[in-house]
Amino acid sequence: MIEVGNRIPSVDITVVTQKDQETIGADKLFAGKKVVMFGLPGAFTPTCSASHLPGFVVLADEIKAHGVDMIACVSVNDVFVMRAWSEQQNAEEITMLADVGAEFSKALGLAADMPQLGGYRSIRYAMIIEDGIVTKLNVEEPKQFEVSDAKTMLAALST
Repeated sequence: MIEVGNRIPSVDITVVTQKDQETIGADKLFAGKKVVMFGLPGAFTPTCSASHLPGFVVLADEIKAHGVDMIACVSVNDVFVMRAWSEQQNAEEITMLADVGAEFSKALGLAADMPQLGGYRSIRYAMIIEDGIVTKLNVEEPKQFEVSDAKTMLAALST
């Protein structure tokens, strides 16, 4: 599993916008930026849709006020699902990252086989990345949602 002080791996990830998508190396995407990135098991799933993504949508301006260039949401879903979920959640301030084959989540060591969700998915986590280096990492225990929420990450940025 990736740790604080490690560099983000150079694995491709797909950036999803309202109109198109671009596949880019994660190391290039995060280079020279301060990023809050959170991963979750799946778009449109209960905790992800009711709490995880909405928390970052609500606190996006406050998070960005701490010098954050990008708030990124990673899920093992295709670009069409990520785009529809972003629209449904009014997540214009969040950079949606489609990890279609779970390759990015696996490279981070933050993937788990979840047969009930169709195979490998991202586990729930949040991290702060500065110029491609992880400076904070909060990984949830299975079926928990306590340390990867937007309020916790905002507090981490404030210290």
